[in-house]
Amino acid sequence: MRISVIAVGKIKEKYLKDGIEEYRKRLSRFCDLELIEVEDFRAPEGLSDAQEQQVKSRECDNILKRIREGSTVIALDIRGESLGSEEFSRRINSFFVSGTSHITFIIGGSLGLDDRILSMARVRLSMSKLTFPHQLARMILLEQLFRAFKIMNGETYHK
Repeated sequence: MRISVIAVGKIKEKYLKDGIEEYRKRLSRFCDLELIEVEDFRAPEGLSDAQEQQVKSRECDNILKRIREGSTVIALDIRGESLGSEEFSRRINSFFVSGTSHITFIIGGSLGLDDRILSMARVRLSMSKLTFPHQLARMILLEQLFRAFKIMNGETYHK
């Protein structure tokens, strides 16, 4: 099983880097994990709708270059489907059981994802109704993936 996480921007905070590295280690016994960072583009407050779309489009171009052919794409989107941990685990497992060998999660920048990414996604997933910084979303996603694999394997994990 191969999982890629393509995310816009670099992680700067040490505590996030440490947390991401910890979950990368934990996930290594369940899957081959690839973390890919693509360039983010400056998006100051007060951009027009057209300027915001231009930023998302440039970020999208970079993301599209990194998606491997044949991979199942899951886009993190605030307007997406909200799943509990058990349902998330079942959904991930169903992809692998049905023959999918590679899943790519995509985390956009501060403005979200371009419609080209959203339309190609097999699943649009909302992490919460709460708003998280997109850098923190990476660590939360990896924790939820670890939890999902523990559930899939019938292993205990705190609730």
